[in-house]
Amino acid sequence: QVPLVESGGGLVQAGGSLRLSCAASGRTFSSYAMGWFRQGPGKEREFVAAITWSDGSTYYADSVKGRFTISRDSAKNTVYLQMNSLKPEDTAVYYCANRRSRGVGYAVYAYDYWGQGTQVTVSS
Repeated sequence: QVPLVESGGGLVQAGGSLRLSCAASGRTFSSYAMGWFRQGPGKEREFVAAITWSDGSTYYADSVKGRFTISRDSAKNTVYLQMNSLKPEDTAVYYCANRRSRGVGYAVYAYDYWGQGTQVTVSS
């Protein structure tokens, strides 16, 4: 098990910023990458961004490129998602997830462990 705890969600006006954190306890070498997903009201969970622990390679959904930045602090076993220029359509519950095997997945099934989620609400 790799317990994941998200924090940093909240209510923000359109154009504002938030930074989400995901603390992973008990991470071992078998954790290859971390991802952020989101699930809006009435929508399926979708990929947002991912990062590898080894070299910090990053991957983004087209909808957030240029606005969101994923980063990691290996010493703290923590991954961040800096979200700028937020839009109402970014409103969702944001989840972080851990992937054990090599490669970066963009699908929900590609990740092994999930956090409980944190709500992000962007008002217009």
